[in-house]
Amino acid sequence: MARPKYLPDNFTFCLVGTVIFASLVPVHGQAAVGFNWLTNFAVGLLFFLHGAKLSREAIVAGATHWRLHIVVLLSTFALFPLLGLALKPLLSPLVTPALYTGILFLCTLPSTVQSSIAFTSIAKGNVPAAVCSASASSLLGIFITPALVSVVVTSQAAGSGGSAWHTVGNIVLQLLVPFVAGQLLRPLIGKWIERNRAVLKYVDQGSILFVVYGAFSEAVNEGLWHHIPLAALGGLVVINIVLLALALGLTIFVSKRLGFSRADQITIIFCGSKKSLAAGVPMAKVIFASQTVGAVVLPLMLFHQIQLMVCAALAQRWGARDMSAETRAASRERSTPAPARH
Repeated sequence: MARPKYLPDNFTFCLVGTVIFASLVPVHGQAAVGFNWLTNFAVGLLFFLHGAKLSREAIVAGATHWRLHIVVLLSTFALFPLLGLALKPLLSPLVTPALYTGILFLCTLPSTVQSSIAFTSIAKGNVPAAVCSASASSLLGIFITPALVSVVVTSQAAGSGGSAWHTVGNIVLQLLVPFVAGQLLRPLIGKWIERNRAVLKYVDQGSILFVVYGAFSEAVNEGLWHHIPLAALGGLVVINIVLLALALGLTIFVSKRLGFSRADQITIIFCGSKKSLAAGVPMAKVIFASQTVGAVVLPLMLFHQIQLMVCAALAQRWGARDMSAETRAASRERSTPAPARH
């Protein structure tokens, strides 16, 4: 029996279960120290696999479409932070300051890779350009996100994970070095990675679950749920919906005004309106103090599910519309009589 489209996917259920388990059975004491080392290893493995999976051939194939890539990158790293800051006076009363810090952090993150490409393909968009834009966003995010956090998330000055140089060092050691190692080893392990994508997906997701459990354990030990009222969680959902709706609306408007083809418009919309859970959770662990990570990643976890549900519906609708147009065109061609031969 097929899963109803309105239900979340299995990974979302696992995320919710991990948060509940961390709330009931948080890790603490010496076990927390050991678990922290384990999550550091999981984060490194996650970015190593990202590096190994990133095809340089696909990037070269789509890299010439520079106007499209600039629009996607500006949407990801400029539009979203500006929206987060502009909406703060209006929306921040709906949530706690810690949760709105998470919203601002979300706004600084790179785009997703796998789902952006998948939705672009379903909607009949420019897939090679989507591969290039999403991959470039993911790579550049390693450098741009920490810099944006230092500018945009000014309220975290007291709760950050240390000095700016300490944060840069952690980013390089835990994220960039494994990523580059994966890229360098791609000629040796790339084919094996491609053959085992289905299995390695669980390594990706397991790494994220490890980080989420550790982050929420630390946050629960610090009294997370005592500081977040139920109304703030409802407000968080509203903020995420507003943020995604504005991002989708603006990318649709801008891509049309700039004269992009329909296929390119679809690519800009799906690559420029999404945020990466896979990159965001590990980055939050590196950038923020451990006791604040739980509240920081909670908005991202909700946004992740909302964007998947909304973009899946849009992709299926646009893909079906294009399929219908192709079917009608083919039908007209078949019904047109062939020219008479003399």
